[in-house]
Amino acid sequence: MRIISVVLLAMIAHLSMAQSKVVAHRGAWKNTGAPQNSLESLKHAFEMKCGGSEFDINRTLDGKLVINHDADYAGLRIEEHTYADLNKTKLKNGEDLPLLESFLKLAKKYPNTLLFAEIKVAPSGAAASEKAAEETWKMVKKYKLLKHTVFISFSYEASLKLVALDKKARVQYLTGDKSPDVLKAAGIPGLDYHFSVFEKNPDWLKKAKSLGLSTNAWTVNKQEVMESLLKQGIDYLTTDEPEMAMGL
Repeated sequence: MRIISVVLLAMIAHLSMAQSKVVAHRGAWKNTGAPQNSLESLKHAFEMKCGGSEFDINRTLDGKLVINHDADYAGLRIEEHTYADLNKTKLKNGEDLPLLESFLKLAKKYPNTLLFAEIKVAPSGAAASEKAAEETWKMVKKYKLLKHTVFISFSYEASLKLVALDKKARVQYLTGDKSPDVLKAAGIPGLDYHFSVFEKNPDWLKKAKSLGLSTNAWTVNKQEVMESLLKQGIDYLTTDEPEMAMGL
């Protein structure tokens, strides 16, 4: 009986890990030499057949949605400058500052990789974050990629805005200051927390799953942390080391 129990536990652990998907953080850049959040790095993630690719979205003064991690680009505050001004500085691989629209056109060719679209917190406040969230949702809808996109944000207001726009939208909140129960009550269907949040709150991952919330952890780059979360059956694992994670 003991041998059978051990075998069953091993099978359950294997199935839990098999269901998890690897999300390349800002595309696959660390081991490819591509700039983070470039079309090149995002394409690498597609070609590697990652479960998902994460990228960051900011809104320019003239309403362009651009892919860049920080609120500043080349020393300029993105929301205070036009795309033309910002794009005078190219990425190190010669690319233009990537437009969300350009990325979505590329993404349509790789339907098996989910898009994890992070709506960045706007320096000017919650209203600007909500506006960027709404415009991002509309553009994703335009390209018929809503079913292939998970919207993530540190802005609670932007997360609520997305849920209000579309009850079927796949949304994950990032900050880590809300329990699974609070997110469930607010109608936010997922959480994407730093792995340390799950370590400090060891019951949250199990609780989130019991409530039907999608679960994600960032940015998981150490093998032992990856293995721990995978064994717990996390849905998505966001990492700068997609090659390592996929190898597990």
